[in-house]
Amino acid sequence: MPKPDIRSFFDPATSTVTHVVACPVTRRAAIIDPVLDYDPKSGRTSTVHADEVIAHVQAQALGVDWILETHAHADHLSAAPYLKQRLGGGRIAIGGHIAQVQKVFRGIFNDDGIPTDGQPFDHLFAPDERFQIGELPVRVLHTPGHTPACISFLVEGDDGIDAFIGDTLFMPDYGSARCDFPGGDASVLYRSVRALLSLPPATRLHLCHDYPPTGPDGKPLREPRWVSTVAEQRAGNVHLHDGVAEADFVAMRRTRDAKLAMPVLLLPSIQVNVRAGQFPEPESNGKRYLKIPVDVV
Repeated sequence: MPKPDIRSFFDPATSTVTHVVACPVTRRAAIIDPVLDYDPKSGRTSTVHADEVIAHVQAQALGVDWILETHAHADHLSAAPYLKQRLGGGRIAIGGHIAQVQKVFRGIFNDDGIPTDGQPFDHLFAPDERFQIGELPVRVLHTPGHTPACISFLVEGDDGIDAFIGDTLFMPDYGSARCDFPGGDASVLYRSVRALLSLPPATRLHLCHDYPPTGPDGKPLREPRWVSTVAEQRAGNVHLHDGVAEADFVAMRRTRDAKLAMPVLLLPSIQVNVRAGQFPEPESNGKRYLKIPVDVV
């Protein structure tokens, strides 16, 4: 099996990392968790971050077969449709449990335009499903807890496993994902993390976000990072290192989540991301609108 070529792009506005995974033999590729720039003050979108990804794909002469989402993100809007259109293809795919998430938010937004059957995603992955990126074998691991639909992609290469794990874990000095969104469950997340940390110790874990810790002056204590290993997480994750019991983690997570503010882009991003990155249909004036529920979330 060849070793995957991996290039990652950090978006400082949302602290999100987009990964491009390519097979060095066939030059076929997948894009994981792409970001559409969105200004919540004006409601305007732009494609600066996605265009950086496109430039890399074109410079490397890659053919994109997959545009993969680890879950329906609450902190950024997906650029999947834009990338598919600009690159001339790429199946937009997510875990099959997205239908459960769609049903929840269809009710929250009172929006009959939100599907409840997984559409309009091009493909819905089942747990333990296998597929290829060129000659690279990939296994889908269902890792819920942050949301019911979270999945991780385990890419096997000559020198081990590269796992793209979404929001399941962060860098060891930051810990774990919140579990207070609709359908989230700290006990379920604990078990998902234990499944990930049962992989070989050298397994590389590629994260979707990084939030560097800050000092008393508010300045970051380190540069953003988004790759750790199973061994590093088991030894040093501040929330889920070896020896942390499920009950203790759940109690910590519930206390911590109760104090967290909602993500700035939660309301716009969810409406778009459960539609595979598509905005609602234009209204009679030709404009598209996102809804803001009052005293609901």
